[in-house]
Amino acid sequence: MTLSELLKDVNIKKIDGGGSMKISGIACDSRKVKPGNVFVCITGYETDGHKYAKSAVENGAVAVVAEHDLPTVDVPCVIVDNTRKAMSEMAATFYDYPYKKFKLIGITGTNGKTTTTYLIKSILEHLGKKVGLIGTNQNMIGDMIMETSRTTPDSLELMQLFDMIASHNVDYVVMEVSSHALALDRVTACTFDVGAFTNITQDHLDFHKTMEEYLAAKSILFNICNTGVVNKDDARSEYLIENARCRNMITYGINQDCDLKASNIILNEDGVKFDINYGGMEEHVDLPIPGEFSVYNALTAIGCCMAENIPLDLAVDGLHSAKGVKGRIEIVRTPGTNYTVIIDYAHTPDGLLNVINAIRGFAKGRIVTLFGCGGDRDASKRPIMGKIAGELSDFCIVTSDNPRTEDPEKIIKQVVEGVKQTDCDYEVITNRFSAIEYALDHAKKNDIILLAGKGHETYQVLGKDTIKFDEREIVQKLLGCYDK
Repeated sequence: MTLSELLKDVNIKKIDGGGSMKISGIACDSRKVKPGNVFVCITGYETDGHKYAKSAVENGAVAVVAEHDLPTVDVPCVIVDNTRKAMSEMAATFYDYPYKKFKLIGITGTNGKTTTTYLIKSILEHLGKKVGLIGTNQNMIGDMIMETSRTTPDSLELMQLFDMIASHNVDYVVMEVSSHALALDRVTACTFDVGAFTNITQDHLDFHKTMEEYLAAKSILFNICNTGVVNKDDARSEYLIENARCRNMITYGINQDCDLKASNIILNEDGVKFDINYGGMEEHVDLPIPGEFSVYNALTAIGCCMAENIPLDLAVDGLHSAKGVKGRIEIVRTPGTNYTVIIDYAHTPDGLLNVINAIRGFAKGRIVTLFGCGGDRDASKRPIMGKIAGELSDFCIVTSDNPRTEDPEKIIKQVVEGVKQTDCDYEVITNRFSAIEYALDHAKKNDIILLAGKGHETYQVLGKDTIKFDEREIVQKLLGCYDK
């Protein structure tokens, strides 16, 4: 591929020759540049890729894409307004638009993305489709698992991943689409067959600064999809619907007039049961995942299937074969005990509210909530989460989550401010391992111990270091029943 061919979808402000030169690939990390690559200068949060253009050339880059002139670089320089957007467009071109080789479904929202993608995958596989999945927990092709480090890869990694998945002749790819990915042009070159919105609650305000900016980022998905599927019960859904540029829109909910509606909802410890109506057709759903939020996740999944013209009865049949997701109301094996340990990823105010309320629906004893808040992230949600945990739990253990480079004691102090606004008794134990040990040592009959915040994660980030920290293994080792 020539440089001119690679740039055919990019809005170029200026280019200094080199259009006919052959290009071997694209890189945005100067250390990973190979001979014949184009190096894209990305301005990040900790450093600026423009500083490494000369190093990239020394490593073999034959052209550079930048947002301003680079006098010290002696290869063709392509100037664009936005290098992130340009990289997305270039990557799509280089890998021959791999997302066009399968049906692409994207899910955005604060909570519910992961579970919803698995529900959709379950439905489609029940219908005999081969499905790829890209998400927070892991990336998958059918039953083959590939580890992942973030919800949505950068645009270059994403197109490489799409290309690899397409080589396996999948019918669908279902992916979580984070607000960061939308705001940072990681998916800007994609066209989604279906884009879905689960909900929006406070999160990521360290990045987006305001809820308005956060919502605006989410809304981008509905400008690059053919059919939108939107939770009409969410108060901010009207903004998405009014500003969407997609051709079609399907709405769902429990409380509002919408296209796809759930009614006669029964919640219990084994899951949820409800009736679902779409266009006059009605089916009964029996989903083995507890909590009212599971009703919404199921509605999102079925809405996406309706967008793909899958009959309602077949979509519901596929849903019945769905299983729980790792780190989402996941019950840990604790033989010989008279209490229950549940792990959940809840790390936002709404997520914590939802999971404790779900547990409250079947708890026979106390709810003991062990949780913390991540460092280097939105600090304003910390007292809010503390208050929610205190109001809904019988006992709280405030500990560390991923403190990263922040002082764990400072984070905990902010969380405790919220707990103190309630009548809930609590204990502060900064070390998370010790906190879990305390929770198990003091558990009473019929207690439910909720380990919130880590979910599927098997690590903890302390300072700049990432250490192994799998709460399933920790619980079982403390109980002497770890069998690996």
